[in-house]
Amino acid sequence: MFLFDTYAIIEIIKGNENYKFYINSQIIINKFILTELAYWLISNYGVETASKYLDKYNKFVKDFDVETIEKAMEFRHKNKKKKLSMTDCISYFQAKDLGIKFLTGDKEFQNLEDVEFVK
Repeated sequence: MFLFDTYAIIEIIKGNENYKFYINSQIIINKFILTELAYWLISNYGVETASKYLDKYNKFVKDFDVETIEKAMEFRHKNKKKKLSMTDCISYFQAKDLGIKFLTGDKEFQNLEDVEFVK
């Protein structure tokens, strides 16, 4: 089980062989990831394709609590020179709170604990 970053889902959709191992994993995402995915899909494939994937991934959405937001935004503030996205920080701490790894290819998270980094 992993919390998939938007990057990870996009790489799976694009057919990146490095993500083949994760295709059958239990997936958790949040609404921010789903939103980023929708935008990327609409930009690259159009509304019809986006709708298909949103239906597929919507069932994996799990909410997070206010404590996750607090920890994530404190982390983002402490690391503001890295220009981390709000979505990535929240997702990283949501994964930590769930006791699972954050699956991403974002280099800013490469050497952090509880991260499964794949390019």
